[in-house]
Amino acid sequence: MSGAFGKCFDPTGDRYGIPTYPWRLAPDGLATRRQLRERGLRPGGQPIAAQVMRVNRRAGGVRVGYLYRVDRAKPVRPMTSRKWGALALAMLARRTCPRCRLDVGYCIPRSYGICGMCIVTEEQRTT
Repeated sequence: MSGAFGKCFDPTGDRYGIPTYPWRLAPDGLATRRQLRERGLRPGGQPIAAQVMRVNRRAGGVRVGYLYRVDRAKPVRPMTSRKWGALALAMLARRTCPRCRLDVGYCIPRSYGICGMCIVTEEQRTT
C-alpha cells in the first residue's frame, strides 16, 4: 500500500473523525454534492457521512470532497419564477461593464473588471 493511499484510507474515522476513503474509491451509496445534483438530488440538511481525500503532490497538500448518503438525499427544489428573475438580474450585472454601462453579452473577467473594448481604449491612452 502506498503512503498516499494509507494516508487517505480511514474507513472507521479514527484519524479524521469521519470515514475517509481514497479518491474514486468511496463505497456505493455515498455521493458528493455534484454527483447528487447530477441525479436531481440535494443533501437536504443531512450531516456529512464521509469524505474522499486525494494527496496533491504538486501543491504538497490534500484535496477533500465530502460525501452524503444517497438514500437520505432529497429532490432538488424546482426553480420558481422569482428565482429565475433573480438569476437573470445577477447575470445581467455580471455582463454589464461598470465603465461604459453596456451589456457586452459575456461575463466580464474579474481580473480586469471592465469589458474588452474599455481595456483596448485604456491601453491606447497609455501608449
